[in-house]
Amino acid sequence: MTSAAVMGAGSWGTAFAKVLNDAGTDVTMWARRAEVAKAIAAERHNPTYLPEVDLTGIAATDDYRQALDGADIVVLAVPSQSLRANLAAWSEHVPAGSTLLSLAKGVETGTLLRMSQVVHEVTRADPGRIAVLSGPNLAREIAAGQPAAAVVACVDPERAEAVQHACGTGYFRPYTNTDVIGCELGGACKNVIALACGIAAGMGLGSNSIASLITRGLAEIMRLGVALGANPVTLAGLAGVGDLVATCTSPLSRNRSFGHVLGAGGSMEAAQRATNGQVAEGVKSCTSIRALAERSEVEMPLTLAVSQVCHEGLSVSDAVGQLLGRRMKPE
Repeated sequence: MTSAAVMGAGSWGTAFAKVLNDAGTDVTMWARRAEVAKAIAAERHNPTYLPEVDLTGIAATDDYRQALDGADIVVLAVPSQSLRANLAAWSEHVPAGSTLLSLAKGVETGTLLRMSQVVHEVTRADPGRIAVLSGPNLAREIAAGQPAAAVVACVDPERAEAVQHACGTGYFRPYTNTDVIGCELGGACKNVIALACGIAAGMGLGSNSIASLITRGLAEIMRLGVALGANPVTLAGLAGVGDLVATCTSPLSRNRSFGHVLGAGGSMEAAQRATNGQVAEGVKSCTSIRALAERSEVEMPLTLAVSQVCHEGLSVSDAVGQLLGRRMKPE
């Protein structure tokens, strides 16, 4: 039987652990807090995230060495900006030959590295061992067994297929891809566009505005993706359009919910409280993606506006004016 260590007990880590278990994979979850690990092991639920989800059959520990021991797949389910620090502690205990599967969707602040690049830099694992999972993956819906699809990307197709089989269930359908760049950029950039859509909704703007933001946001993502070597077909699929639509339109999306508070006139602090302290990846990644675009000489006006609203004090009304005041041009 394939065994997996899920390193992180947040919403998506918890939901994906359930997916793996339902697929017949032997799962051990690592939780940073001992009380969370004990609750999962003894009471079969995560008291902090998705407490209604039955985790029967899943082992849990707060000892990362125990979680990693003998794992065929190491699932990295921590926020993107804390991945490096966690991996630095874990790397010497990661089993040789195991697949390192990143669930994080972001671009690292400062280095501007994608998550697979961070994994490679810290662990020195061959890129053929590093996979990423992306797609329209709202944790609560998947944990409830609602049908969903995703993409497992790895430059080694056979390793991607192994992960595919380890997490495929009657409700969760993973596809494989070798375009790691496209899958990661789609997953990171959509969080920023979701913030923009949330801001628009919070301002009381309607469907035309949201559809326009999603469409122009996709154009931005494709420009950056192509400049960095992604296949545009990937960005037209589940890891691009699929993830973008789900994150920009669902009230379950932390990034959309965060933006909604800002659009309604709330502060950054109020938006953080409204998302129950959970990480809205786009808030930090927007600065990294903006810097990546500038370095690549790619125009990303929505990303620029979101970054200015979140980190430079630009008002949402001025951001809208800035976007609408840009020069006219062909689509």
